[in-house]
Amino acid sequence: MVTAIEKIRLAKGASASLGQASTATKNEALRQIAELLPVRADEIIAANAVDLAKGQAEGMTESLQDRLRLDHGRIQAIADAVRDIISLPDPIGDVIRGMSLPNALKLTQVRVPLGVIGVIYEARPNVTIDIAVLAIKSGNATVLRGGRAAENTNAVLVALLQDALALAGLDSAAIQTVDEFGRDGGVEMMRAVGLIDVLIPRGGAGLIRQVIDEAKVPVIQTGDGVVHIYIDETARLDWAVEIVHNAKVQRPSVCNAAETLLIHENAVERILPAVLDRLAESGVRIHGDEATQDAFFAAIPATEEDWSAEYHDLDIAVRVVKDLDEALVHIAQYSTKHTEAIITENVTNAERFLNEVDASTVMVNASTRFTDGGEFGFGAEVGISTQKLHARGPMGLPELTSTKWLVRGTGQVRA
Repeated sequence: MVTAIEKIRLAKGASASLGQASTATKNEALRQIAELLPVRADEIIAANAVDLAKGQAEGMTESLQDRLRLDHGRIQAIADAVRDIISLPDPIGDVIRGMSLPNALKLTQVRVPLGVIGVIYEARPNVTIDIAVLAIKSGNATVLRGGRAAENTNAVLVALLQDALALAGLDSAAIQTVDEFGRDGGVEMMRAVGLIDVLIPRGGAGLIRQVIDEAKVPVIQTGDGVVHIYIDETARLDWAVEIVHNAKVQRPSVCNAAETLLIHENAVERILPAVLDRLAESGVRIHGDEATQDAFFAAIPATEEDWSAEYHDLDIAVRVVKDLDEALVHIAQYSTKHTEAIITENVTNAERFLNEVDASTVMVNASTRFTDGGEFGFGAEVGISTQKLHARGPMGLPELTSTKWLVRGTGQVRA
């Protein structure tokens, strides 16, 4: 049996040829993926049903089952997203900057692939395709650890991806999975110095912290999403109701769903009951401070843990604050630096919020659900980086590249 480290070495061996592949060849691989997905949909759905049945037997929550579930509609949507990436410009070879030195040396800085990207993620089989197609388009090999919950689904998807590479004339070894090795496969990825060029964890706080603490290879930190929306005293009622509802309810299991609602004390009587009524009608459980409980009797008391909770479910923590300053202090204390939003018609407060909040994405009068590679026009994303080095926010094609300097001379030597 091939070991996890041997599979990682296979990806490393295939990375050089993929890095040199033409845009046309890489796009052909993506076209093959988009065509194979609906053709093999029944096989994918059958494997997915096995994973769902196992999850249900083990008490998996409804929200996590939703993240795991694939059907014909979702598979077609994934295929359509792959075609969107075909139309995006290839970043490899892009000139970042160039110059001529006084000694006539000509310098050019260009984008190049990272090499081998490792990604550890949980119960999201669509992410398997998103990561692979972005990696292929940016000339990178990929090692995937998609988690025990989606193991059967991911096995079928990785086989499909490898077939598509081969049909395009590329080395199918450029995409590997170590799912079958369980946690040990993830540990091998974390220790694969010289083989994996960057490791990206996608998932809950526990997974991300484990990778950060244990990895010996470079890590791009993606964030758990304790996402806040602050309703200012000048907020429009209709905007507040619709934005908060969309941010919490549309898909509560994802990292850009709102988890905490803050509201200016002067807006409580005018806005809060309507906002919370709309949430409650959709089954959202309100965890409120004392002022929230006074305004909305169905709220249950919020605890200290609620302010740092990423529920991944139909729950939201609600706190009444004195003003924008107090909201900013709360966000600074509890934010995971993913996405933060303000609803306001006060331009000064909007600009303060944009300038003072430290997060990968800061919004004014819009749902936090827009923090997404597809919504930003990237086609898809490998993750949403909450760190400040190399990449921040949704990571599309340019974020999966590094750079190198090309120096062209005519015999120059240094004095």
